[in-house]
Amino acid sequence: MARRKSYTPEEIVTKLRQVEVATARGQAVALACKATGITEQTYYRWRRGYGGLGVDQAKRLKTLEAENTRLKRVVADQALDISILKESTQGKF
Repeated sequence: MARRKSYTPEEIVTKLRQVEVATARGQAVALACKATGITEQTYYRWRRGYGGLGVDQAKRLKTLEAENTRLKRVVADQALDISILKESTQGKF
């Protein structure tokens, strides 16, 4: 099986624009995607996520998503610590 390439937000926005230009010229979406090197499914998924964003906005979105994931992990760890502390103090009184 071929290894999947992960694209940067800049590359995603560029490929979305390439497909949009090709379709504006009358080319079918499937052919435009094939010429760009992505599948139709990938194109529609990216369009849903990065649709009207510029390159800088896409980069910022990716950064915020990573930060959000990190913060969720921190909150989950703190909730687990609180739960452990509550359980340990219940039996001592």
